Amino acid sequence: MKYIRFQNEKYPAGSYGAVAADGQVEVMSGDLIAGTLQSTGEKLSPAELGKILPPIDPPNIIAIGANYVDHCKECAAEPPKYPLVFVKTTNALAGEGDDVVLPRTNPDEVDYEAELAVVIGKKASYVPEEEAMDYILGYTCANDISSRDVQLKIDTQWARGKSFDTFCPLGPCLVTGITNPSDLHIRMRLNGKEMQNQPVSDMLFSIARIIAHLSAGITMEPGTVILTGTPCGVGMAQNPPRYLRPGDELEVEIDRIGILHNRVAAPTR
Repeated sequence: MKYIRFQNEKYPAGSYGAVAADGQVEVMSGDLIAGTLQSTGEKLSPAELGKILPPIDPPNIIAIGANYVDHCKECAAEPPKYPLVFVKTTNALAGEGDDVVLPRTNPDEVDYEAELAVVIGKKASYVPEEEAMDYILGYTCANDISSRDVQLKIDTQWARGKSFDTFCPLGPCLVTGITNPSDLHIRMRLNGKEMQNQPVSDMLFSIARIIAHLSAGITMEPGTVILTGTPCGVGMAQNPPRYLRPGDELEVEIDRIGILHNRVAAPTR
């Protein structure tokens, strides 16, 4: 099932809708994570939805770096022996159609990273790898926006440079029922030009391995979002580097999920 979270005058606090094959959205009541969503009988067209929100309001955002060997090569980095873990703070959340706003202090080396995001559906603590996929609620598209100068030159660690406001777009929807995410394919387009294109099956560490690794000491609450790593083709690896500038159009596309659109905006004054 494909769920979209939206907000308009009738639903100012936000609501979920189930997206039908014809694009119509059936408004739901109840709680997605608790599994209590029910149809209200009301249907809306895409134009009637209003603002599209991130498909989940997560308690935490955990991310994995260097999870594709080709991305490690383009960054001249050795592939890690264990999942490389960092966090993005929840202020970084943005939704479908929201602007990615360049930070005032470090606007010049901001990069894109298309990723598959996993949403945890039930409390996960010390989960065996062979059971890990049972803890997944669904999947969505993510863009791990990153300030490279902060990440690599100023802080020399990753959390702050990946956590500026609007640096974690998610959406446009959350999809349940995907039994084999390795069959999915990630694509990233910048102003219509394809920059990244790689199958999820190329991951160095599988989703099950990631969940088992993270849950060994970190209790992941329902709704936790895990960003699973980006393929090769990031902006800093281009020759010359291609960092984001105001007006740039970003599209993250993943099979069976959809396309996440965002526009880059100048720093606020």
